[in-house]
Amino acid sequence: MPTTSLKLSDELKQRTATAAQQMGMSPHAFMVTAIENAAKAAEMRASFVADALSAREAMRDTGNGYDADEVHAYLKARVGGKKVTKPKAQSWRS
Repeated sequence: MPTTSLKLSDELKQRTATAAQQMGMSPHAFMVTAIENAAKAAEMRASFVADALSAREAMRDTGNGYDADEVHAYLKARVGGKKVTKPKAQSWRS
């Protein structure tokens, strides 16, 4: 495994050491975990953006979309534990 060097300010190095100790891990393990979590978050965000762009393109191609008020009501009902029917896509073109 290749080695990577990080230059941390004294303050950040101390915060890292303190946080690692509180979590029962070495500063190295703490930093590896933090970098892994940041990489996962970046990958998830990139995937979310790609999915959103794909959905936008599909909406433009088909002319179908969902009414925001219906979607919000559906989500509110679902969060409230109710069983509701999913909104139906509608043409937004005149």
